[in-house]
Amino acid sequence: MRRMSNSKVCPILSAKIMSQSKEELPVIVQLTKNNKELENGIMSLSTKVRSSLPLINGIACNLTTDVIYRLANSPEVEYISFDSKVFTQMDIAAPTVEAQFPHERGYKGEGITVAVIDTGAAPHQDLTRPTNRIIGFKDFINKRTSPYDDNGHGTHVAGIIAGNGYSSRGKYAGIAPESKILAIKALDSEGSGNTSNIIAAISYVVETKNQYNTKILNLSVGSPANNSCKNDPLCKAVTEAVNSGITVVVAAGNSGPNERTILSPGINANVITVGAVDDKRTIDPKDDVIAPFSSRGPTNEGLIKPDVVAPGVNINSLSNTKLDGYLALSGTSMATPLISGSAALLLNKHGNLSPKSVKQKLMGSCVDLHESKEIQGAGLLNLQKLFFEPSKEKANGVDKEGRKRHSFFGDEIFETLLILVLVMLLLDQNI
Repeated sequence: MRRMSNSKVCPILSAKIMSQSKEELPVIVQLTKNNKELENGIMSLSTKVRSSLPLINGIACNLTTDVIYRLANSPEVEYISFDSKVFTQMDIAAPTVEAQFPHERGYKGEGITVAVIDTGAAPHQDLTRPTNRIIGFKDFINKRTSPYDDNGHGTHVAGIIAGNGYSSRGKYAGIAPESKILAIKALDSEGSGNTSNIIAAISYVVETKNQYNTKILNLSVGSPANNSCKNDPLCKAVTEAVNSGITVVVAAGNSGPNERTILSPGINANVITVGAVDDKRTIDPKDDVIAPFSSRGPTNEGLIKPDVVAPGVNINSLSNTKLDGYLALSGTSMATPLISGSAALLLNKHGNLSPKSVKQKLMGSCVDLHESKEIQGAGLLNLQKLFFEPSKEKANGVDKEGRKRHSFFGDEIFETLLILVLVMLLLDQNI
């Protein structure tokens, strides 16, 4: 049996070939450049073509071992990877990140669309009333046209971002309750799907970004990082999304507490990778700890990850089965949309910011939890710090911590009396 030593083949695929050399395998073939003739040739050799992936000059298909060997030796083939399974990052809040601060200043995500690639989105009342804010739906699994979610994970994620609290009278509102959702179903009823499904979904987000005004992409999904970021097809896809002007927010993973457990595409330097905090159901961050399940860095290539952390334990959001109901879930999947919603608020305020600027502003507005960077990144996001403007807040009677100043007399009366006292003292000195 021939040995697979070609550097163009990912380690997982090599191992599978060695153990089951006669079976066909699902792969993603990346080409060095766009070559339609070669792509058609690969399709003709494939027993099953899953999808064309123009975003990464690739094709997802099933190939036999012999064909994989042949393609690996072609100078026009850049890399061949196993089409790995991708899973939701669920382990079984708004006050902690100070969401009321930007809300009180009129920033609720209006005009911003967040794409959610997940298990779909059910038409929950908090997303559809009084107006429907699920403005688009694409189904890569069952090809249905109306929004649905046969798992529940995607609906929960969408609610954390954009739920308006309609059914709970505001109690369970999301971070950006006036933002819009582009729901994309790329995972099945079990919360699982192939890497190629996710890449096809990312391509759709990029292709339609002007149509839906999509500014943010939420990926509460991931798979083991078995390749370098350079060769990882999912990493390449999110890089293209960022280059198109979309801020990409991804889950770190639920493989903690061991180090070097950040999932793909969270290993990508261009995305915002989010870990999870257990806030102990209190607003005060002093008792917050990193959730044991939250994946730790660094990446296998030495990159410091995660970038930020957010609450991810017992987060209340929307139910997919009871369209006016709620449930609590945990995982970095729940922490990630908190950051996506925060990015929507930021873009609501500033308009067009580059993904790099969004990431810098979010990371610069965190509370240090006194953990290592490989565990907490920049720390716990605090929206009060993000939206506090000293000059404006001083005029509005807000201190440097964002709290309203109070006095016995009231601010304006107190200041007037103080001026009168000073004038009287000056006059007394001149008499």
